[in-house]
Amino acid sequence: MLKTTTSAFGRRRLKTELPLPFPDPLQVPGDMVAVGGKLSTPTLLAAYRRGIFPWYSKYEPIMWWCLDPRFVIFPSRLHVSRSLRKRIRRGEFELTLDVDFESVIRGCGRTSRGRGEGTWITADMEAAYIDLHHEGFAHSAEAWKNGVLAGGAYGVALGGCYYGESMFFHETDASKVAFTALVGTLADAGFGLVDCQQHTAHLAAFGAIDMPRKNFLKALAGELEKPTPRGSWGTIFPNFPESALWSRINAAG
Repeated sequence: MLKTTTSAFGRRRLKTELPLPFPDPLQVPGDMVAVGGKLSTPTLLAAYRRGIFPWYSKYEPIMWWCLDPRFVIFPSRLHVSRSLRKRIRRGEFELTLDVDFESVIRGCGRTSRGRGEGTWITADMEAAYIDLHHEGFAHSAEAWKNGVLAGGAYGVALGGCYYGESMFFHETDASKVAFTALVGTLADAGFGLVDCQQHTAHLAAFGAIDMPRKNFLKALAGELEKPTPRGSWGTIFPNFPESALWSRINAAG
């Protein structure tokens, strides 16, 4: 069934399907919890609220997952390596939020690496997350060098949880710098959880840890009780990248 809604920014009216009825992940054996449906805004939001995310390849049906264990970062405990701290203090990147979400997700989609790094971003998924961005739920952090987009990251925010989806870079460390700045801002804003979905060495270096699915879902439920900072994060967080973490990093120089 289709319904018509007005976007949070008042720019257009969207036809969106009523959400797919997702099961309780704890009642489903294995990591895949559903197949099918469409990537409508209501369906994606319903999925994320249950700790479920889409992951599939071109020509495959949409597959919905809730991994056990789940790989997460606690924003207040982000680990920033000595070399990355030095790179940040050099100040070579201009950092922004939600300035060019479409270029960020397209940059991620053109990056040929493993899960969480781009190749799984189909054209339909790209369009769906751009819609989520227009609705004020999906956000990007960008790193610019000499006026050119050098890297970035994007994800979805509900309550006090940021669901990290993908990162890309054209300049070494650009995405890492953008991600560090983003997580510092999230920590200051009261976010308690960054969902990294699946284990990667790249995210482990930031302090991500495995969490049993039942524990993750319990933590997520608590974070979803917090208000969602919905809208353009460039407006909501006008002092980005300034944060307590950013100050500590730069003070050490």
